[in-house]
This record gives sequence, structure tokens and C-alpha cells, in this order.
Amino acid sequence: MKLRNTAIAAALTLTLAVTATACGKSGNPGDQSDKADDGTSSPELPKYPVNTSVDVEGSSVLEKLKGKKITIGTKADQPGLGFENPSTKKRSGFDVEIARMIAADLGFDEDHITFKTVPSEARETQLASGGVDLYVGTYTINDERKKQVGFGGPYYVAGQDLLVKADSSIKGPDDLKGKKVCSVTGSTPLQRIKEPKYGVAEAKAQQGYQLCVQDLVNGTVDAVTTDDSILKGYAAENKGALKVVGSTFSEEPYGVGLKKDDKVLREAVNNALEAHMKNGDWKKAYDATLGLSGAAAPTPPAVDRY
Repeated sequence: MKLRNTAIAAALTLTLAVTATACGKSGNPGDQSDKADDGTSSPELPKYPVNTSVDVEGSSVLEKLKGKKITIGTKADQPGLGFENPSTKKRSGFDVEIARMIAADLGFDEDHITFKTVPSEARETQLASGGVDLYVGTYTINDERKKQVGFGGPYYVAGQDLLVKADSSIKGPDDLKGKKVCSVTGSTPLQRIKEPKYGVAEAKAQQGYQLCVQDLVNGTVDAVTTDDSILKGYAAENKGALKVVGSTFSEEPYGVGLKKDDKVLREAVNNALEAHMKNGDWKKAYDATLGLSGAAAPTPPAVDRY
């Protein structure tokens, strides 16, 4: 039975409002106080022992941080990946857990991590200037970005997909001709969806994914496009009202951004990622965050030590 648009909009607007005020489960699927829909407890996040004998020699970034805090850039509006509870300021999500496990291997406990919200268009500038020491936030590795920054990883491989209303006739990118699609300013998915082969009527740019989802709720756009990992979080927050459709139509290897010429730091990050993939922490972190969408954990990708 086709849902009435007004009913969908009202229900979703309420859901998004709850997310914004961080009441209950919404917007924070990685919170350990959450319960699954069947009333059982959500999977527990792993704990990361802190390395107390880190060798910082040769890393300009780690040498300046000795005895101080590490600043890690991430997103704040991506449920399941990088989300900041507006009330408690608590960070949660798979990207946040990746950041925490790396920080622990670099010698930083939770009290010595400062998370900083950085928009997509400012990532390279923040890494180059030292505004952040690492960046973990759905940051696709590509050759153009490697000219400006270094990358550890990848730690996850996503793919571009579409988020639509539950009653939408859109089943994949072939159905986008004449449609309005939203993504985030400065993102790879926004540039890709503008390609003539998709034939979209409008590729709308917003400053955050939540704004795109609100546009979808209000009927201003027909679909939201970005990496499937991000869309899974919003679909999980709006079960029965929003859905991720089709098969992914890109490959987006997520990397840990860092200062371009700090090879020692890059190797340390890669070592940390491989260690936590092997000991099971990676899968546990996925299950307690992105896994709440119902999507099973994939096999961790091979780290590229370029």
C-alpha cells in the first residue's frame, strides 16, 4: 500500500528532530545504552589497550604530540560512522572507533584524544596546517588527494548508492533521469552524479548529509546519494520510511588522512589497522555501529603500504 506523503514527511521530520536533539536511540546507533528493536542489547564496542612504548622517532607529527593530546578530524552528522550527540558531545560510529583504536596504538587514551569536526572541503587544509593530526571521516583515497596528503589504510571500502523514500520507484542510478538528487558540497559523489549519463534534473549541494535527508523527507529532492555506508546509517534511523536501493556504482576506499611526508606515522597507522583487523576489534566495532543497519560485516580490506 502506498504511503501518504504527508504522513511520511511528518513521521520523518519527527525522527530527524529527535536525531538533532539526541533523545533516545536516534542519531547515535553506536551508543552502548541502545537496545535493538527486539529489546536485546546492542553488540558491545571493543576496548583498546593503550600502547605505552611508542617509538616516535622520525615522525614530525608524533614528536610534537609527545605528552600532549592528539587531534583527530572526523564528521559529526553521519549516524553509524561519525556522529556527535548535541547534548552530551559524545562521539560515536565506526569511523570514531577506527580513530580510537589507532590513537590507542599510538599511545593516546580516550582522555588524550580531541575530536574535531571538519567539513569535507577543509580536510586537506587542516591536515597540511596541523589543524588536525589525523583525519578519519569517510575520506576516499585517490591519486589527486595523495598529491596533498598521506593516507593510511584503507580500513573500509564503500560504494556510492542512493537513499530514497520507502515507496519510491527509484531502484538504482538508471532511474535518475529527470530526478533531483542531493549530496554534500565538495564530495566525490556529488561530482559523479553530475555526469551526463545519469541525466539528473538537478544535483543539489548541501553542507551536511542530514540537510540532504531533510530535503528528501520534504520532497525537495527525489534521492540522496553518497557512500552506502553513510546511507545505511540514515536508513537504520528511519526504518520503514527510507531505504538504500540498487547496487553500488563506485568503489570508495576509506583511508586515514595524515601529513603527506610523515612516512613513520603512516606506517604506524597501517600497523595499527592491521593489528585490530586481525584481533577482531575491527569486526566488533563494525557490528556495534554500521552493523546495526542489518548489513553483515564485510571482509576487512588489505592495507596499501605505498
